[in-house]
Amino acid sequence: MTKLLFSLIAFSFIFYSCSSTEKDMPIVELNKKVLDIIQKTPGDFAVAFKDLSTGDTLYINAEENFHAASTMKTPVMIELYKQASEGKFSLDDSIVIINEFSSIVDGSPYQMNIGDDSEDDLYSKIGSKITIRELNYQMITKSSNLATNILIDMLDAAKVTATMRALGANDIKVLRGVEDIKAFDLGMNNTTTAKDLMIIFEALANNELLTEAENEEMLDVLSDQHFNEIIPAELPADVEVAHKTGSITGVQHDSGLVTLPDGRRYVLVLLSKNLEDADAGVEAMAQISREVYNYVVGG
Repeated sequence: MTKLLFSLIAFSFIFYSCSSTEKDMPIVELNKKVLDIIQKTPGDFAVAFKDLSTGDTLYINAEENFHAASTMKTPVMIELYKQASEGKFSLDDSIVIINEFSSIVDGSPYQMNIGDDSEDDLYSKIGSKITIRELNYQMITKSSNLATNILIDMLDAAKVTATMRALGANDIKVLRGVEDIKAFDLGMNNTTTAKDLMIIFEALANNELLTEAENEEMLDVLSDQHFNEIIPAELPADVEVAHKTGSITGVQHDSGLVTLPDGRRYVLVLLSKNLEDADAGVEAMAQISREVYNYVVGG
């Protein structure tokens, strides 16, 4: 996609999203600042932003598909809480930690590699039991791939996707667990769009999923995120960010709900792919996050 086409698409979304002339200029200025950051950084980006107080939105390539990487762990958590609320199990039930999973391609077994996981403590506990609640915490806060696969095996990936459809997230696809190399080689990947991730975080913020207590519990887990290099990186310390990151080669993502000290909230999703320099991509998205924050607070 050329830079010109990229810009035209972004502007078309903006003018569709804002009806107030008074607000048009600030959102257009935000768009210009975001595009300037993006155009200086080799790679492809998507942005979805919604101010939950005013309804202002900014979409840039928001319906383009990206490899979901670990952002798909938020939908897995939502399905986990949904099934628990239906009485299928308790989050305080214990299950055995395993490290053998089946490829969705042919059912052949594969194992997780501790060297490729961002959390390694679970590997020393294989064969022992752990609560479902703790597995979820490790999946979200430390992005444990082993915890993710255990939970997906228990929940069924197809049910995760079905729940996303019920929420109106029509493009998120959770097909499989992590490190299913046979599936990866065939392009059978978990995918998402910035808009769909925005939809599910907005649903969390508005208590549209389960009970208010369950929604707040999920947000509390997301607020304990250990990887804070993108959305929170350049924000004031008193700003709370409940978010989930994701990364693989050439890909860096962050998606979450930002809460200001005065209680105002906004959803921000930043996706990237084909990055030539991962660190530069992370820095660019942290700058975008700061510009969005400045817009919301009027800075």
